[in-house]
Amino acid sequence: QCTNTSAFDYHPLDFICKTIRITNFIPKTLSYPKRRKTMSYTLHTPAGNFRAFKALIAAEYNGVSITIPEFDASVASALSPTGKAPVLQTKSGVIFESNAIARYIAKIRRDTGLTGNGSLVEEAIVDSWIDFSANNLELPACVWWYPTAGFMPFQKAAYEKAKTDLAAGLTILNNHLLDKTYLVNDQITLADITVVSALLYPMKLVCDKNFLKPFTNVVRWFTTCVNQKEFKDVVGAVQLCKKETTAPGQEAPKNDNKGGGGGKKKKGGDKKKEEAPAAAPAVVKKVEHPYKIMDKEAPSKFSMDAWKKTYSNGRDYAVTMATFWEVYDLEGYSLWQQDYNYNEDNKRIFMTANAVTGFQQRTDEIRKWSFGVMDVLGTEETTLEITGIWLIRGDTVKHMQDANDDANWYSWKMLAGKGTPLTDDVKAKVAAYWTSEEELEGKPIQDSKVFK
Repeated sequence: QCTNTSAFDYHPLDFICKTIRITNFIPKTLSYPKRRKTMSYTLHTPAGNFRAFKALIAAEYNGVSITIPEFDASVASALSPTGKAPVLQTKSGVIFESNAIARYIAKIRRDTGLTGNGSLVEEAIVDSWIDFSANNLELPACVWWYPTAGFMPFQKAAYEKAKTDLAAGLTILNNHLLDKTYLVNDQITLADITVVSALLYPMKLVCDKNFLKPFTNVVRWFTTCVNQKEFKDVVGAVQLCKKETTAPGQEAPKNDNKGGGGGKKKKGGDKKKEEAPAAAPAVVKKVEHPYKIMDKEAPSKFSMDAWKKTYSNGRDYAVTMATFWEVYDLEGYSLWQQDYNYNEDNKRIFMTANAVTGFQQRTDEIRKWSFGVMDVLGTEETTLEITGIWLIRGDTVKHMQDANDDANWYSWKMLAGKGTPLTDDVKAKVAAYWTSEEELEGKPIQDSKVFK
C-alpha cells in the first residue's frame, strides 16, 4: 500500500510503455510563451507528469518561457537532491519539488495575481490550498488511479480507502466552493492550478459520474478551470470520466449509486418490517460477451496470444510479418485502418501521445480479441495526426465502439476480412504501420504505441 506519494514522481503513463515502441515522446524543446518575454528556464520532467503541469500552467499565465528537453532520468537524478523529477534549472540554481517550482514560476510576476492580491494573508491562503492538495488529495488520488496505469499493483483495501479519503477531501473542497467561482478570490490563482493538476487524471480516468454526483460545485469549478486557454495549452481538452477505468486484477466496480458521499436513507428505512420476507430475486443469467459467443460458435485457428508473443519477441520485422500472414484467419479476424477525426485539436506531441494512451487503456475490455499499433504522425508546426491499424475479431468495429466510447471519434475502414479480400497493397500497408519506427505515410513518427 502506498503511503508516500513522493515515491511516485515519475508519470505512470511513461511506465505503461514498457512494452511499447516510442520515438520522440516529447519534442526536443517545448516553449510556453505568453504576454511578455522573461528569462528562459529548463524543466526536466517525464511527459504528461501532472506534477509538472502546475509550473507549466503558471508559466502560461505569467508569460514565462520554459524549455522541456527530451527526458533523461539520469540528468534529473544528478540535478535534484532527491533524485526525482520534475526539477527546474535556472541561471541562479536548481529548484526541486513540484510545488516549489510552481511557486517560483508564479512569483516571477506579481501583476498576474497567481499568488493572491499582494497581501501576505492572501498569499498564505493560496499556500494553504496547495498544502491541502498535497495532504488530502494527491495521496488518495494516486493510490486510486496509479494501478489503472500499471504504475503500482492493485490492492483492494488500499483502493477502497483511497476512494473514501478522496471523497472526504472533495467534500471539503465542495463545501468551500458553494458560493465561490475560484478557491481564493475572483480569479484563478496557483491554488486552483495546483488542485486541478492533482485531480486531472482521476477526473479523466476513475472518478465517474456516480462518484462525482455529490460534488457538483467541484465539477463546476474544475470544468471552468480546465476550459481556460492557459490550461488547455498545457493539458489539452479534458473529457470527464464516463466509466471508471479498472486496474489489472480488479473486479469491475458495482454501480451502487452511493457516489462519493453515499446516498440518503429513506425515511423509516431502518424500521423492521413484520411482513414475511420477500422472495429471493430471480437469478439473472449472465450475458456473455459477443466475442466469447463467437469463439464458441465460429472458432478460429488463429491464436491472438501466440501472435502477440511472436510480435513482441521478433527480431526481424520481415520474418515477423511473414509469420503473421501465414497464420492470419481472414474469415475470423478483420484488419481496420483507424484515423482520428479531429486532428486539428492536436497541438502538442506529448498531449496527443497521452490521448493515444488513454484510448488504449479504455479498450482493455476486448484486449483478448484485438491487437493494434497507433502512431502520432507529423509535427507541431504542421499537423499532428493519430492513425493506426487494428486486428479485430469478427468483421465489425461495433464491439470496439461499445467497449470504448472514444472509438466513435475515429473513422474506421476495413482493409481485409470476411467479404474483403487481402491484397498485396494491404499487406504492405499493414507491415508499414506495424513495423515502421521513423517515418510513416511520408511523415515523421513522433510516438508509436502497441496494444497487445
